[in-house]
Amino acid sequence: MFKHKLICAALGAALLGAGSAQGGVSAEEAAQLKSTLTPLGGERAANKDGSIPAWTGGLTKAAAGKAMGDIPLELFAGDKPLYQVTAQNAGEHAALLSEGTRALLQKYPDSFRLDVYPTRRTAAAPQGVYDNVAKNATRCSTTDGGYSLQGCIGGTPFPIPKTGVEVMWNYLMRVEAPSIEYRFKNIVGNADGSHTLATRNEIAFQYPQYYDGATPESWSGEYAILRFNTLEPPFKAGESLVIRDSIDQKSARQAWQYLVGQRRVRRAPTVAYDTPDFVASGANYFDEVQGLFGSLDRYEWKLVGKQEMLVPYNNNGFIGAPLKNALARHHLNPDHVRWERHRVWVVEATVAPGKRHAVPKRRYYLDEDTWLVVLMDGYDAEGKLWRTTQVTPFVVPSIPATLIKTATVFNLQANTMSIIQALNEEDFKVVPPKPETYFTGDAVAAEASR
Repeated sequence: MFKHKLICAALGAALLGAGSAQGGVSAEEAAQLKSTLTPLGGERAANKDGSIPAWTGGLTKAAAGKAMGDIPLELFAGDKPLYQVTAQNAGEHAALLSEGTRALLQKYPDSFRLDVYPTRRTAAAPQGVYDNVAKNATRCSTTDGGYSLQGCIGGTPFPIPKTGVEVMWNYLMRVEAPSIEYRFKNIVGNADGSHTLATRNEIAFQYPQYYDGATPESWSGEYAILRFNTLEPPFKAGESLVIRDSIDQKSARQAWQYLVGQRRVRRAPTVAYDTPDFVASGANYFDEVQGLFGSLDRYEWKLVGKQEMLVPYNNNGFIGAPLKNALARHHLNPDHVRWERHRVWVVEATVAPGKRHAVPKRRYYLDEDTWLVVLMDGYDAEGKLWRTTQVTPFVVPSIPATLIKTATVFNLQANTMSIIQALNEEDFKVVPPKPETYFTGDAVAAEASR
């Protein structure tokens, strides 16, 4: 468990392109967070046929059985799939499938499938988050046409969103522990079905808005800071990257990179957007890490609405599988991926006027209970589906929170995939925060010189 203070200033739901913030939701509407809506903004009630149950508080107690650090690996071990979705019966379930999921079923009809399990609404957060999200509903606001926030320091800024950009800010400001450390591998899936280790890394991630006692006055506005070191392969071992992301669009991302061959730290302004991710041998773009990573300003964001879909969920068991078992030739091994029926927000992103991006249109699917990106489809300049992302959320009851790290990006045209931040056979721990000076280029340079 962790505690924090979340105090937000004036709220307005700023429409993209608008010159000033609009008014927030009324106190009467915000009161739904204590009645018909969960404290983070999901619908409390079950769906019509009961396939999505009512939310009853989520999973907050430590689970028994095997664990990888703070991640329990045997959640709902007795559950069996209710049914399977295959290329042969996909038509029967088409309304519940994203275009990317349908494309994978069609592309790999003999190996890719969805094992659909009972829906478990495990989402939870500390009581302090719940208390303060209720305040966010009427007092948090966007600025700079929606691309910056003001007044907010943590939790869900817009539990009752009115615009697409608000939904995406809910993801960027998702519930996290103040400080975590873990190791991960980036794996490239080649067109011939073989797999190649791009890098193995260790990383420290901190979320300053969740520091104990944080206030708007004490908080810098940086919502995610990280530093990682590459462990493998040998020719890349020792490389480091520091990233600091801010709610202020004027300084949305600062990054520094240390290259062993050059033996120096340099600013890395291109570690963002559609720059190929060198940590993954260029097999994905930097803003595809963890489903979405970095500034929102390259796109206009349209809120399509909410619908029921089959999405990856509660995938602690996937993390617990040995990596060789977790992967099939061209996709994740369906034997180890848990899919469930959930309500998701759908947001479409199109390149903003005067901006550019290699993926001109994207469609994001975000879980209503956690605001996590669970699926993403990307389209080329001709409007054809080009890439699709699957994210595998997992539950950490000791925080409590549902988190995501691993994202698998499929390039449907090149027949490749990139498994980003695979946690299998690694470690994950909630740890005390480090001094923020650890997350600087100077600290990396000092350590490299020793």
